[in-house]
Amino acid sequence: MKLAISFRTVAGAILVLGAAASGHAADKARELALHTCSLCHGARGESNSPAFPRLAGQNAAYLEAQLKAFRGQARADPPAQAYMWGMTSQLDDSTIQGLARYYAAQKAVAGVAGAGALVEEGRKIFEQGLGDKGVMACVTCHGPDAMGNEAIPRLAGQHAPYVVKQLAYFKSEIRANNPAMHAAIGPNITVPEMEAVAAYVASK
Repeated sequence: MKLAISFRTVAGAILVLGAAASGHAADKARELALHTCSLCHGARGESNSPAFPRLAGQNAAYLEAQLKAFRGQARADPPAQAYMWGMTSQLDDSTIQGLARYYAAQKAVAGVAGAGALVEEGRKIFEQGLGDKGVMACVTCHGPDAMGNEAIPRLAGQHAPYVVKQLAYFKSEIRANNPAMHAAIGPNITVPEMEAVAAYVASK
């Protein structure tokens, strides 16, 4: 999918972010979310495009950690480099915290039912893992309803293609800011297995 967001749009957004970072964090965070971040993620983090993750209802500690990883260029997957490194470069800690709290307070998007067999396969992997492949049960960290906890992300209701992409980044270590995830999924999980897990959490 080609993303219809121009360099000029991104550059302009970075200037807005830089100006906002110097103001009152809570108020400016809401302004940023509504007028800048909304270009990709939706006004309340509801994101209609699978190219961009849904942020509404996401755990604040996780969002804060990821925004700081983008700013410090520790999270280096291609979309991070293309968009989020620049977007976060002018944000101070208080503004990052304000954005994280804003999105965490929004109502999460409800899950969408997927193909029954695929979702059921994903449920089994999510709950039991794949012992013969060294894949840990996702429920161990993300909880029985895929809600996560504090610095562990909520997966429930997330775009399935986005989840698949992130799992692939963890597997390949392109997304290297969380080595625990690389260890949890291991090198042997397949794309169809990733798609099953993604379908399951997207349905929650």
